Amino acid sequence: MPRTQEENERIRQIAIEKIRHAAMELFMQKGYHATSIDDVAKQANISKGLLYNYFKGKEELLATMVQTRIDELVFVMNAASAIEKPAEQLKYIVEGAIDNVRQKPEVFRFYLHLQTQPESDEVLAKYSKLLIEENARQFNLQCEMFENLGVKEPRKRSLYFSSVLQGIMLMISTYPAQFPIEEMKAEIIREFCSS
Repeated sequence: MPRTQEENERIRQIAIEKIRHAAMELFMQKGYHATSIDDVAKQANISKGLLYNYFKGKEELLATMVQTRIDELVFVMNAASAIEKPAEQLKYIVEGAIDNVRQKPEVFRFYLHLQTQPESDEVLAKYSKLLIEENARQFNLQCEMFENLGVKEPRKRSLYFSSVLQGIMLMISTYPAQFPIEEMKAEIIREFCSS
């Protein structure tokens, strides 16, 4: 019996995710430029031809990875913005960010690493810039949340909040077994997510 269109799409999405995961591992281990399409296909345990069915090349693969990350950021911020109370919006951001890093610390490290590439690397700098621009857009939405919370100097408070949250996320991604995740989550919520 032939597969349904839904089954084909499910298989396609599994293959794409497998390729992205393999590429992310290799980009972190060897670097973007030192990783070949052959390496990615081998790591994903698929043929190079099948990989080319999904991606034209390594840069398109990186571009889709970055777009997926941007889509995730937009989704979280839109979901937070849909919540009525600003304190609950901020709590949603904290819980989502921390839980995401706890589940996938390597993903956080990968995108952080990408954002810190030298500007002279034209390929990586282009994608770094996209992530930085989206983070700036999300930061402005977050500033509005602090303004609606009624804090004095909402931009400064938002910057402090982002710095603390990013620090917690970095610590989780670096020391997931030793870092007191729940205690730090409770602390940041207590400090920033009240009226």
